[in-house]
Amino acid sequence: MNIFFIGGLGTFLLLGLPVAFALSLLAVVGMYIFNGGTFAFMQVPIISYKALDDFSLTALPMYVLMSQILLVSGVGRDLYEMASRWFRHLPGGLAIATLFCCAIFAAISGSSVATAVTVGSVALPEMVKRGYNKRHVLGMLAAGGTLGILIPPSVPMIIYGSVTGESIGKLFIAGIVPGIILTISFMIFASYQTRHIKDKPATWAERMEGTKTAIWGLLLPAIVIGGIYTGIFTPTEAAAVGVMVSFAISLFIYKNLTLVNFKKIIIETVKTNAMILFIIVGAMLLGYIMTILNIPQTITNYATSQDISPWIIFLLINIVLLVLGMFLETISILVITLPILYPIILALGFDPIWFAIIMVINMELALISPPVGLNLFVLKGIDRTNRIDEIVKGVIPYAIIMIMVIVVLSIFPEISTFLISDIE
Repeated sequence: MNIFFIGGLGTFLLLGLPVAFALSLLAVVGMYIFNGGTFAFMQVPIISYKALDDFSLTALPMYVLMSQILLVSGVGRDLYEMASRWFRHLPGGLAIATLFCCAIFAAISGSSVATAVTVGSVALPEMVKRGYNKRHVLGMLAAGGTLGILIPPSVPMIIYGSVTGESIGKLFIAGIVPGIILTISFMIFASYQTRHIKDKPATWAERMEGTKTAIWGLLLPAIVIGGIYTGIFTPTEAAAVGVMVSFAISLFIYKNLTLVNFKKIIIETVKTNAMILFIIVGAMLLGYIMTILNIPQTITNYATSQDISPWIIFLLINIVLLVLGMFLETISILVITLPILYPIILALGFDPIWFAIIMVINMELALISPPVGLNLFVLKGIDRTNRIDEIVKGVIPYAIIMIMVIVVLSIFPEISTFLISDIE
């Protein structure tokens, strides 16, 4: 039966069927064969409704909407200019500024694609013009964009919480310190890699002016994450607050929320959310038939009954996630694997919040792993002269850094969990 599902899913994907439809079609075929023929089809609308009848998922469209608003508002441009003025006098200063901007915009938007597009479109021409090696810049931007799914708010963490029932607020808070560590690690490497380049320092007046201009972009993540951490509002309420603040910034501060832009924002938000929700429905349908056939339970029992260290199983899980990341995008991997991996993690005695951070970093690797790493193609789209092989070569050192951070978090899991120890 496992061969049926693995082979069927692989066949559908190779035929070019979208992931959501491949999952759904495989689930329907499985229901027909293994669960009572056409009578089982009555479960399809029930399961589909149940999959989306989750209050935590209401945060998803709002965070996506916030990301789209900020994408057209100009916040990213001002953040980059501010960071440039503060860091450009250092060795590889613009590289540090770019990654700092990636981290801040990631904390605003929660989207890797939005981060890569927004920061990349501003930073790439500027850095190349100032003598930075294009391959190094492309690798740095591809890796910096991945911070969007680790530094909260994070769409994959919302999916993780929805599928597993874990607190989305705790997941968000748990991502803060690992996100900072990963950002600083990127900065140190990028500064060393481009240490031969220094720019003229900005005056303090220029720095203050840049900070004043970018202040709204800096305040938004503080409002969202600060409100969650202090208990002023829930992650879902934080999403609503973030949307309202981003609307106000775009409408009254930047004054560029035109009807044309608004239409584009709504269309892109609907498209993104529809894609994610269709994948969730397909995965839940497939999960239903797999549960009926006891596949997750069988795999869990087999994994936990082996006379080997839980860390060996954990290592194998990471290898599987890395391989899947080469062929599937982030949301698909999460909704396909979590129903199987989550019970195994619990049975092995690992902290599910800590594992969420490990899994999200693996998803960051997926975003920069060929052949389908999304951030690779995002940067290719910014400038058609960018070559995929050039981006891949530039991003390899950052992928190694991500793996090293996974190792550190595995040795010291408290790095991910100490901030949530006092949260109920």
